[in-house]
Amino acid sequence: MTKLAVIAIGGNSLIRDNTRQTVEDQYDAVCETAKHIVGMMEQGYEVIITHGNGPQVGFILRRSEIANEVAGMHFVPLVACGADTQGAIGYQIQQAMDNEFKKRGMDKSAITLVTQVVVDANDPAFQKPTKPIGSFYTQEQSEKIQKEHPDWVMVSDSGRGYRRVVASPLPLEIVEKDVIHKLVREGYCMIAVGGGGIPVIRQEDGCFKGVDAVIDKDFAASLLATQILADELIISTGVPKVYLNYGKPEEKALDRVTLAELKEYVKENHFAPGSMLPKIQAVIKFLENGGSKAIITNPESLEEAVAGKTGTHVQL
Repeated sequence: MTKLAVIAIGGNSLIRDNTRQTVEDQYDAVCETAKHIVGMMEQGYEVIITHGNGPQVGFILRRSEIANEVAGMHFVPLVACGADTQGAIGYQIQQAMDNEFKKRGMDKSAITLVTQVVVDANDPAFQKPTKPIGSFYTQEQSEKIQKEHPDWVMVSDSGRGYRRVVASPLPLEIVEKDVIHKLVREGYCMIAVGGGGIPVIRQEDGCFKGVDAVIDKDFAASLLATQILADELIISTGVPKVYLNYGKPEEKALDRVTLAELKEYVKENHFAPGSMLPKIQAVIKFLENGGSKAIITNPESLEEAVAGKTGTHVQL
């Protein structure tokens, strides 16, 4: 029986190291990950692929900043940067998946859908932005930018300079969820909700308006999996399994764990904020909202993980 899974790929996993950051390097990494996803599909899965975009948005913002400094060109709004990366990264994943389907003789096609995600305009995150984006500035540069963009929040970052911070509100609704579900049922491999989705608020007249914010991509993947009734949520990260006491002599890999056990580990502060903790919280949300199973592993272990041979498997 075919299972439906949402797979979240980290934006950092598409950039292997500081010496391989070009678009071509990223595509090589995408192609490698595509092989493992298609291998997983051969085991009886339909998939929706979501992806991170943190480094890629940073690159676009930096280019925008340089263009502003050198040629006086306008800044690119963060919300537009998110849309740009959905299209660009989605195109690479889509092409890599289609090429892999052809190599294996599979009658499948991938589609990228630029996706909006509703957030609450009154989310407390908007009152206290904490997510740093873009480059570091001197105090003088920061003051100049603040005058040009009075709605921006600039903060001193650990003595390294000044940096813009934005809100990271919780995702509430995937605007295009019905389209995504329909196309998956018709047999398409979907790439959607890239970078956590484009943050939008619903105005009084029901129309949407984009806002400069960053949605956690694992939370968005969890919400998507819930709203389309996926069988499994699979989060791809830098390690094959989740560990307790990570990096310490007494570290322990988690193979199979219950939801209750995982929540207890969170209370014991086993998972680092901004790293493994959001992935764990995303898994918890999915299972608490009707999901049946979640797996956390690295891209190269996807095939073995869905076969039960590795990865951290979480169930009720």
